[in-house]
Amino acid sequence: MSFLSLALIAVVALAGPVLALPVRWRLPVVLGELLAGIVIGRTGLALVDPGDPTFSLLANIGFALMMFVAGTHVPVRDEQIRSALGRGSRQAAAAAIGAAVLGLLVGLAFGTGHAPLYVVLLASSSAALVLPIVDSLHLVGPPVVAMTAQVAIADIACIVALPLVVDPPHAGIAALGALAVAACAAVLFFALRSLERSGVRGRMHRLSENRKFALELRIQLALLFALAGVANLSHVSVMLAGFSFGLVVAAVGEPRRLARQLFAVSDGFLGPVFFVWLGATLNLKDLAGHPEMILLGLALGAATLLLHAALRVFGLPVPLGVLSAAQLGVPVAAASIGTQLHVLLPGEDAAILLGALVTIAASAAAGSRAAKSFSQPAPTGG
Repeated sequence: MSFLSLALIAVVALAGPVLALPVRWRLPVVLGELLAGIVIGRTGLALVDPGDPTFSLLANIGFALMMFVAGTHVPVRDEQIRSALGRGSRQAAAAAIGAAVLGLLVGLAFGTGHAPLYVVLLASSSAALVLPIVDSLHLVGPPVVAMTAQVAIADIACIVALPLVVDPPHAGIAALGALAVAACAAVLFFALRSLERSGVRGRMHRLSENRKFALELRIQLALLFALAGVANLSHVSVMLAGFSFGLVVAAVGEPRRLARQLFAVSDGFLGPVFFVWLGATLNLKDLAGHPEMILLGLALGAATLLLHAALRVFGLPVPLGVLSAAQLGVPVAAASIGTQLHVLLPGEDAAILLGALVTIAASAAAGSRAAKSFSQPAPTGG
C-alpha cells in the first residue's frame, strides 16, 4: 500500500461528511464512507486492494478504535439509565425472543444455514447511532430513558454473542476467547478505578496537559492494542476487545480532553479507513448474480423494524421502537468477520449491510417523528 493509495482513501472518505451535511436527511457519516469504498473497491473501479496487509491492519485498528469509542458512549454511569434498567431489560429480552422466531423464519426461507446469525442481527441495536440521535434531538422522558437502556443492553449482548454465531463450529473456542477478553477488561476496570480513586490519574492528567505529553491517549491506545492482541490470540474479533475496553473507560469516567483526542484519531482517520476498506471488500456484483440476497437484505431490515415496532406492546411508543432498531456495529462486524473467515455465501455480506441501511433510513425518519412528542428545546446561553 502506497501513500498515494492512502491519500485516495482519505479523499474519497470525505463523501461521508458530504452526504451527512444536510441536517434534514440525518444520514450517518459512515454511509458515505461505505459507498466510497464500494466505488473504489472490488465492486467498482478496483483502485485499492482490500486484501493488502497494510490496508487490512489499518482497517482493523480503526475497527477496534471505533468499537472502543462506541463503548465509551454507553452511559453506564448515568443514574437515570440505571433506574430504567428493569424496563429496558424487559424490552431487550422481548426483542431477543421475537428475534429468535423471526430469525429462524428468515433462515428457513432463504436456506442459508445462518439463522443464529440472523437472530443476533435482528435483536441488535446500535448505541453509537441511537445515542447521538437522542442527544441531537433533545429527546427526554421515561420512555426515552428506557429505550436508551434497552439499546445499551442489546448492543452489549449482541456484540458478545456475534463471534459465537458467525462461525458455529468454532463457537466453543470463541466463547473461551470472549471470556479471556472479558476477564482482561475486568482487571483493567479495577486497575483504572484504583488509579482514579487514588488521584494518580488526576495528577497524570494535569502533568500531561501542562507538558503536552498526551499521556492518557498513549496509555489508552496501548491498553486497547494489548486487549486487541489478546482477542487475536484467542481467535475473537477485535470488536469485542474495543467495545469491552470502551465500557471500562465509560464506567471509570473518560476525561473530556481524552474524548476529543480519541474523536480526532477515530473519526478523523482510522474510522473512515475501516469503512472505506469494508466497502472495498464488498462485491455487489454478487448481488446481481444472486438476487435472492437483495431480498434477504430487505427481509432482514423489515423484520428488524417490525420486531422493534412491536415493542409497543410493552409501552414503548412506535417511533421510539423504530428508532431503537437502528443498526450499525453488529451488522458491520458480521459482514467484516464473515468475509475474513469466508463463512458467508456470495453476496450475503452485502445483504447484511443492506438490511442495516434499511434500519438506518427508518430510524432517521422515526427520530424526526419522536422529536415532536419527546423533545425539549435546546438550552440557550444568556
